[in-house]
Amino acid sequence: MLLTIDVGNTHTVLGLFDGEDIVEHWRISTDARRTADELAVLLHGLMGMHPLLGEELGDGIDGIAICSTVPSVLHELREVTRRYYGDVPAVLVEPGVKTGVPILTDNPKEVGADRIINAVAAAEIYGGPAIVVDFGTATTFDAVSARGEYVGGVIAPGIEISVEALGVKGAQLRKIEVARPRSVIGKNTVEAMQSGIIYGFAGQIDGVVNRMARELADDPDDVTVIATGGLAPMVLGESSVIDEHEPWLTLIGLRLVYERNVSRM
Repeated sequence: MLLTIDVGNTHTVLGLFDGEDIVEHWRISTDARRTADELAVLLHGLMGMHPLLGEELGDGIDGIAICSTVPSVLHELREVTRRYYGDVPAVLVEPGVKTGVPILTDNPKEVGADRIINAVAAAEIYGGPAIVVDFGTATTFDAVSARGEYVGGVIAPGIEISVEALGVKGAQLRKIEVARPRSVIGKNTVEAMQSGIIYGFAGQIDGVVNRMARELADDPDDVTVIATGGLAPMVLGESSVIDEHEPWLTLIGLRLVYERNVSRM
């Protein structure tokens, strides 16, 4: 089976693939202070619970694919693959790795690996033109052309960042649970903040996507809009532009990139 690891700024998502099917997944906090040995223990604990894997670390794992937006974690995961999975083919997404998606930006090396991986999966599953909206620490919008090229995107503060900023900077405000309020017009401070987050972000999504779609295609209706990321379900029901929800888009992209590179190793 293939182990895929997507390291984000806040959370790390792991997926276990049996062929093209994701059979297990885990979400843990990202901690840049964890060493390779600590990460290995964590992986052993998680995967030891799965019935298709053996008791020893690495049993049942035929390949590993990793992307990370946190360089220090990528360094430690590289050490994990070397020390604990030495006989297992591993693909770490970084410059020089074959993705199959041309990157048409001013400086391709500065584009986050997760954004490229999302573009890979979007082009493969849905074709282009497409826009991927990833609800993570930041909310990112990434554009894929009709030819399957990554042409650029938009980066905005994420939902959790915005909630935290309100709680820190607002003298009479506090941190709240991100949840849908009873109505748009809040009857108390918490509901007013929840309404601003949920409906404010839905409006942001619709506005940005509509503008991107007009630049991306002659007919904006030809653009497929895909939502992913841990907080996507909070906005799905309120946005009018999202066509598809694929929570494992990045993990699927990692599987595709692994398959495109493993034969070259």
